[in-house]
Amino acid sequence: MSIFPTKILLATDGSREAELAARTAADLAQKTHSQLHVVHAFGISPVGPPVYPEATDLQSVEYEAETEEGQRISERRAREVLQEEVEKVRSAGSTVAGEHLIEGRVAPGIVGLAEEIVAGLIVMGSRGRGGIRRALMGSVSESVVRHAHCPVLVVRDDEGQRDYLLGRILLAVDGSEEASAAARTAVELAERTDSELHVVHVGEVTPVYHPERRGYLARYEELQDQARRLLGEQLDEVKSAGGTVSRAHLRMGRPDEEIVVLGEEIGAGLIVTGSRGLGGMRRALMGSASDSIVRHAHCPVLVVRE
Repeated sequence: MSIFPTKILLATDGSREAELAARTAADLAQKTHSQLHVVHAFGISPVGPPVYPEATDLQSVEYEAETEEGQRISERRAREVLQEEVEKVRSAGSTVAGEHLIEGRVAPGIVGLAEEIVAGLIVMGSRGRGGIRRALMGSVSESVVRHAHCPVLVVRDDEGQRDYLLGRILLAVDGSEEASAAARTAVELAERTDSELHVVHVGEVTPVYHPERRGYLARYEELQDQARRLLGEQLDEVKSAGGTVSRAHLRMGRPDEEIVVLGEEIGAGLIVTGSRGLGGMRRALMGSASDSIVRHAHCPVLVVRE
């Protein structure tokens, strides 16, 4: 089942990463004949006077007036950011079907709006991987990936040297229903963007102590055979969906690490992976791979959930 054409929701904050996301979203909307909506979310502190025993009624009124003025300034600036981003998209030749300004917590606001307009894809930038900077700003994209009802494309600044979605798409498969949904999306994107489609499956290897080295090697070979069979099954599924696989890759190790490294090796312009949802222990054990790929990949990552 095709997800395109659809409504694409571009979440922007006026940063360089958001500009790259905007170019990607506009290009994707044109190539998939999809509607493009743009949203800017801004947070505002709750209105209310400070709770001090010595505060007078006059001081409380002055505080509320200052806070209301601050709100008006914040909203005006946010609207300016939104208009600037919309104009950039339009100047690139794309049509903006809807402009949205939302106030409050950013990630929940984006997720809620996507549900409200029935978006089929969210596109947003990521602020990179650096320490406290990531902790303060990068968590928004991770939260949206974690809670959105639809696929999320996270675009990262890669020195501005790459035309995203062109060239090579790396599809990561693991035999799950989510991977099947990711495969259908990757096949369609490869066709619409005239990109090579590469498929990878990573067989997980859990180190197990064994008194004889040969015992460990036998277990490794058994896991490798299982992984090879699963990759073959996934390739058949991709081909049955109408996809042409340029090359299949079998890796052994930690899925997130191997997928990120392979993406760099082949110069992928996009990594497509499934997400196992957000349920408690199940997510902790199986869903963390997509989180880690989003966090460390050199290129945009499209996370698809069933």
